[in-house]
Amino acid sequence: MRLAIFGLVLLVAGGVTVAAGILPWHEVAVLVDRVAPILGFVVAMTVVTELVSEAGAFEWIARRLGRWGRGSSVLLWLLLAFFAAVSTIFLSLDTTAVLLTPVVVTVAKQAGLPVLPFALTTVWLANTASLLLPVSNLTNLLAQHHLGSISPAQFAQLMWAPSLAAVLVPMAFIAVVFRRDLRRAYPRNASAPATPGPSKTIVPSKATGPSKTTGPSKAAGDRVLLSVSAVVLVLLLPALVSGTAIWIPATTAAAVLLVTFAVRRPKALKVALVPWSLLLFTCGLFLVVEAAQYLGASSLLGEAAGQGEGFPDLLRLALTGALGANVVNNLPAYLLAEPLAESPLRMAALLVGVNAGPLVAPWASLATLLWHDRLKRMNVLIAWKGYAVFGLIVAPLTILTAIACLSLAAAAGLTG
Repeated sequence: MRLAIFGLVLLVAGGVTVAAGILPWHEVAVLVDRVAPILGFVVAMTVVTELVSEAGAFEWIARRLGRWGRGSSVLLWLLLAFFAAVSTIFLSLDTTAVLLTPVVVTVAKQAGLPVLPFALTTVWLANTASLLLPVSNLTNLLAQHHLGSISPAQFAQLMWAPSLAAVLVPMAFIAVVFRRDLRRAYPRNASAPATPGPSKTIVPSKATGPSKTTGPSKAAGDRVLLSVSAVVLVLLLPALVSGTAIWIPATTAAAVLLVTFAVRRPKALKVALVPWSLLLFTCGLFLVVEAAQYLGASSLLGEAAGQGEGFPDLLRLALTGALGANVVNNLPAYLLAEPLAESPLRMAALLVGVNAGPLVAPWASLATLLWHDRLKRMNVLIAWKGYAVFGLIVAPLTILTAIACLSLAAAAGLTG
């Protein structure tokens, strides 16, 4: 509700700039033409992931991961991290934050392990693993359009090196800080939730009372729904990177699932499947930032971001994007800095900053807020102060390493 109210305020403010003639109508038309397919994709993918979750696919995966961990906390953590990275890369960071967080917490509780390292892995990878493909992050979709609608393969060729670094650095940090927790063994036949032991970190966590979201999905027993959802996912993932306009396979997948649920479980089809609050917020934000750009905000930001494609120049741009993301939010930070990314290499650096940098402030990324909301629903409490302290260490290290890898890959001619 707060997001919707904030979005409405932004939309009204943007409307005022248009009515007052500050932002010309033709600029609004250009903006709509650019973002409409992207927002259509976001809506379709939200419907897909919500229905796939309702079908019990994520719970099924959670049970398998618990078994494949074979009683080893490290192996279980690596499996969950891999799942988080794949979910982020192919289904978007918000999908990981919203749907994977309950899965990860449930698996950790069932195994009797501390929740914190698993929860942090989820939210950090939801942000940092969102560099590889256009579908991984809304900023990537905007960047893909800005780069002349390059193919997903070309985008991945540009971003593979910083993307790899952005995944490995946070995982290395967690492996070191939580090494004692990750050395624990857990019963292979663990099935009932257990209270995790205390975590000796600066980010306290606790789990008390019954979970509101850990119960089995009402549709989990329907094999038809589960099978159709699995087939849709298997076919959708390669379709999203095939080079076809991404809203087409996403809309097709959503339509198939909607028809299937209309036959098998019509009660699951609710208006709430569409992310109205997110749409309102995004539309309002686009309009306000477009007005700010038209008034010259990007030129002022250019003094901080600098120019050039050397390592110091790319690092400067990435840090500017990261700072902007943690001050306001990664989406407006990207939009304001986008005109400063005059080349594919500088665009890659900007994406490193706005995607891998939002690890300090809770509002820096919508995915982080969604992640925290899911944790609260499951009675898992994370202190923002401790989260920010960790982020102040991990974010700069991640950005520095990712930009170094980007520069080395570019020097070797491996970025396309």
